[in-house]
Amino acid sequence: MTNTVVSKFQVHETSLNSQVSTIDRKAQTTKLLKSYAIANYKLPFHGYQLHPRIPLGFSLNLRFCLLTMASSASNGEHKSTKPPPTPSPLRNSKFFQSNMRILVTGGAGFIGSHLVDKLMENEKNEVIVADNYFTGSKDNLRKWIGHPRFELIRHDVTEALLVEVDQIYHLACPASPIFYKYNPVKTIKTNVIGTLNMLGLAKRVGARILLTSTSEVYGDPLVHPQPESYWGNVNPIGVRSCYDEGKRVAETLMFDYHRQHGIEIRIARIFNTYGPRMNIDDGRVVSNFIAQALRDEPLTVQSPGTQTRSFCYVSDMVDGLIRLMEGENTGPINIGNPGEFTMIELAETVKELINPSIEIKMVENTPDDPRQRKPDITNAKKLLGWEPKIKLRDGLPLMEADFRLRLGVAKKV
Repeated sequence: MTNTVVSKFQVHETSLNSQVSTIDRKAQTTKLLKSYAIANYKLPFHGYQLHPRIPLGFSLNLRFCLLTMASSASNGEHKSTKPPPTPSPLRNSKFFQSNMRILVTGGAGFIGSHLVDKLMENEKNEVIVADNYFTGSKDNLRKWIGHPRFELIRHDVTEALLVEVDQIYHLACPASPIFYKYNPVKTIKTNVIGTLNMLGLAKRVGARILLTSTSEVYGDPLVHPQPESYWGNVNPIGVRSCYDEGKRVAETLMFDYHRQHGIEIRIARIFNTYGPRMNIDDGRVVSNFIAQALRDEPLTVQSPGTQTRSFCYVSDMVDGLIRLMEGENTGPINIGNPGEFTMIELAETVKELINPSIEIKMVENTPDDPRQRKPDITNAKKLLGWEPKIKLRDGLPLMEADFRLRLGVAKKV
């Protein structure tokens, strides 16, 4: 038992003593300490015994204390001693084939809503979406509202969620710099506490959980293209760190729950994604350029313009996520399009396809903006049989049509 836990027991010693009857003091103390340990510290209880780390100066109640995790956790080395809870008995029913119950956090957002569309195509899936609508919208899910296999919950993942599910796609987190910088502490909470809550849920119900991590875990990479084995080059105290480091911690939590509790995990490191339903003014480069072109505004390219990105169409991204969830590989696995474009090249392409009359304008860059970003998708090809199908020049017109509809801008003849 650590000194921290010991000190907490000291604080509560008086309250424990007051509840222990003079009759059968030892038995009642055992019962109280056991319930206290389980309720407050989630510690296993090994009986009313003297723990070697409890000083002899403590009262009888505390000296004869719980034997906790000394056998396995003294040095922070945790090994799963038992498999995770099994899924619902309905999964193994001989006479009734239950639907697969799937939770999608952040399911009202850009990628999440497209994922929901794909999952709902399978009549054996029941989909629950949890979203707080910070960046998502009910409008993205309007065709499913009222469907008997669909449920929508307004919920913030930083609070516990009690549902019974078989799979969890954990997408909840603002991904655009404009939104994740708006409240950086909330962004960190979403990544850390939100992921802890979803892992706790997965542990309780025996669900498989997939985390959508990000290429931002590579920071401003010194290796190009970026394989999953690359540890990254991240500024831990920059203005983007709430997102970058938040996702890195989320990955750590996923693997610690996997190693310690046997939870079935999947981690996808998703690269820049574009397509219909992106927030029009979310600050990401593709949506910025298309919105500016439709409004006859100059395309603002952050200097020097030679920085590169790789853009994956949203349907390809969703296909990759589902393949990862249904496969047997833990990950992390890069999901993205290895086609690499400079920002100047992207601006020229948008100008050519959407509005040839507009100009391109250079503006000051933002701090910690990565100079290059390109996924190595060798593992995705080998392990998932996945690679993107839609090229940038084919995907941009599909996104343009969606933006025109939402902005009310007709196409010029």
